[in-house]
Amino acid sequence: MKSDSLASKVYTEIRRKILSNQLQPGTRLKEDVWAKKSEVSRMAVREALTRLLGEKLVAFGEKGGYFVKPMTADDIHQIRELREVLELGALKLASKKIDKQQIAKLEKICDDFTSMVEQGYFSGACDADIKFHETLIAAADNEKLMEAYHASNIPLFHLKLTKTQVYMDDYTETDNEHRQIVKALKTKNFKLAEQTLIKHLARGEKGVLDLE
Repeated sequence: MKSDSLASKVYTEIRRKILSNQLQPGTRLKEDVWAKKSEVSRMAVREALTRLLGEKLVAFGEKGGYFVKPMTADDIHQIRELREVLELGALKLASKKIDKQQIAKLEKICDDFTSMVEQGYFSGACDADIKFHETLIAAADNEKLMEAYHASNIPLFHLKLTKTQVYMDDYTETDNEHRQIVKALKTKNFKLAEQTLIKHLARGEKGVLDLE
């Protein structure tokens, strides 16, 4: 595999883990560890980290090294606003274009999310959560919107990946809200889908801010 392809492989893996909160803000990203983990050279890892640095997903530490960039309260608020603009726009388009296959795909993702949580595989649940929102954007059938969503590097508002009652309640509410959105799309009830998505994003923002 070419070096640029290897760097892209590492970039994609780290980026997804950052956006799904599997790599917490402040986590150090060591080149040698990721090289071994991904079975690539340190140069490929460095290229990936440099790309992530340019996208402001990672930052240099005071004494060197790469770290997952922390989010301030303002960052979190602005991300919620951006998600609301992009995802509500997608929802509006999807409500007119979505077909049975796309509905079935969203329902399958919801089932996967439920299964992952029940098994205690919380990193897998976060991956399913990202996939749900990406699929929602894709259902709008607008390439430019998808490009804007991807380029925005939008993280999920998830709590820590652990099995305590507070966090389990968060997963349960996420599951219920996702399913309500799909049901509303299925029945062509755009207003309910819109209200549920706004509530979903606002709850996520509050949950993260309460942990700060």
